[in-house]
Amino acid sequence: MSKIRKKEWFDDDSFWEELYPFMFPEQRFADTPEQMEKVLALAKPAGKAALDLCCGPGRFSIALAQAGFKVTGVDRTKYLLDKARGKARASKTRIEWMQMDMRDFVRPDAFDLVLSMFTSFGYFDDKNEDLQVLRNIVASLKPDGVCLIDVMGKERLAKVLEPTTSDVLPNGTRLVQRHEIFDDWTRIRNEWIVIRKGEAKSFKFHHTIYSGQELRDRMELAGFVDVKLYGNLAGDEYGPNAPRLIAVARKPGAPKAGKHRTNKRRPLGKNQE
Repeated sequence: MSKIRKKEWFDDDSFWEELYPFMFPEQRFADTPEQMEKVLALAKPAGKAALDLCCGPGRFSIALAQAGFKVTGVDRTKYLLDKARGKARASKTRIEWMQMDMRDFVRPDAFDLVLSMFTSFGYFDDKNEDLQVLRNIVASLKPDGVCLIDVMGKERLAKVLEPTTSDVLPNGTRLVQRHEIFDDWTRIRNEWIVIRKGEAKSFKFHHTIYSGQELRDRMELAGFVDVKLYGNLAGDEYGPNAPRLIAVARKPGAPKAGKHRTNKRRPLGKNQE
């Protein structure tokens, strides 16, 4: 059951409605099947049950279903889930959609693969809630299940960040983006200004930014093992020039039969007494 929490920037559905054309152009959907092939090559899940956490309009949920997975897509935003349902119907794919906050979703030992794509991790004002999300993922994975997280890494951001950028859609709508680092280089504050037909709307949001080491530490603290970092979905090395920070980690496997430790004391020899 979802908890009652204070409102944060992502709770404003108009944010997603206004910025949807910039975040999810059709080319981004067209590129997803090729990206999914790389995701599966990196993650190597053992089974076919998958969770797409913060699934948005269903890009990766649909690609997973088309690759033969039984998919659950979770997102808190009705507008995005409605988009996802429509695209799933159009592609004739069956997916379980759930409107829920990722801080609340847990389905114990249910999934072979959990995905968090397109910088959907790190939203919350309380950084400890990121850790809670990771613990939820560990709980929801089957033993030896795998999680893949895709974000923009702090190392890359420090190199390419510009205070102001601007983009224009084919219909003439302009998006101006302003960026500011704060909280001792742990968070980024953004203002996106949509200018359409002479009218401007401003949307402000912020999220935590992670270096490779910081994300690895958080995942290990949550209970993941075998954490590996990559610079893109092709599996290249992570570093300051890497376009993305991709973390792949596994839930510990179930104890093997005959491998349990006991607390029985061994008999002491003469020289050990």
